[in-house]
Amino acid sequence: MASKNTFSPICLLLLLIVTNYTPSQAQLSTTFYDDTCPNALSTIRTSIRTAISRERRMAASLLRLHFHDCFVQGCDASILLDDGPSIVSEKNAFPNKNSVRGYEVIEAAKSEVEKLCPGVVSCADVLTLAARDASEMVGGPSWSVKLGRRDSTTANKVLAETGALPGFTAPLESLISTFDNVGLNTRDMVALSGAHTLGQAQCFTFRDRIYSNGSNIDAGFASTRRRRCPTIDGNTNLAALDLVTPNSFDNNYFKNLIQKKGLLESDQVLFSGGSTDSIVTEYSNNRNKFNSDFAAAMIKMSEIKPLMGQEGLIRRICSALP
Repeated sequence: MASKNTFSPICLLLLLIVTNYTPSQAQLSTTFYDDTCPNALSTIRTSIRTAISRERRMAASLLRLHFHDCFVQGCDASILLDDGPSIVSEKNAFPNKNSVRGYEVIEAAKSEVEKLCPGVVSCADVLTLAARDASEMVGGPSWSVKLGRRDSTTANKVLAETGALPGFTAPLESLISTFDNVGLNTRDMVALSGAHTLGQAQCFTFRDRIYSNGSNIDAGFASTRRRRCPTIDGNTNLAALDLVTPNSFDNNYFKNLIQKKGLLESDQVLFSGGSTDSIVTEYSNNRNKFNSDFAAAMIKMSEIKPLMGQEGLIRRICSALP
């Protein structure tokens, strides 16, 4: 007679299945929408290209919008949310208010995708793809984007204002620490700073630097910048971050730093006798290396704390919760 403690083969198999079972971990994938919305990527690309064709500066704005999203509670499109009953918008945080742009471009791209596949593609993924397409549109590198992010149900204005985002006067060690806090190393930081080969900055962000008469700024460069940035007033007057080729993605940003022509203090500090000088020199001499490292760093940044699986939701309108 068989013992009561003896397992039948079927029972043993079931026990092994239960014992070894772990819930599947949701992962980002380059093929995430292949079945559910196969034309999503081309639709978003067309919308982004149209926006940048209208205003080339928008490429820089979309890269920055993605950056400011990912550094505050991860790449979850929280920066796109307007104020609401349960939302204090990140748009009104000091680093973003009257500065970060491109919200309407992401909303327009999302609207086009919604016509094809309602409630399928997240705003977070639209924003991530937009950054890649923006780079490519102005002569920068392209890269494969892993998809499957979901959108947050919260925003974090406090975090956006209290150190999550690098400041325009931040010293080198502070910049390194800010990037390290989100899993990006020093090389990633220098490469991503190279996005300042595009775009513009407001006078109040660089006024102190151009009037400092310091040894770390080219005198002629400072004099040129003073024309559009008086000592008082003109706070929102704009100046190109790269005086040479402000609308093309290239490595002139790093050449500018070596010539002491970085517009922001947080730019010039990358080449000021510190640990990042060698990386700046490398990128100034090798555009292909910069492009490669920039693409790799953008991929890493786009995967900071994404919401996946059953986390978050898919917003139909990027600026509001359902």
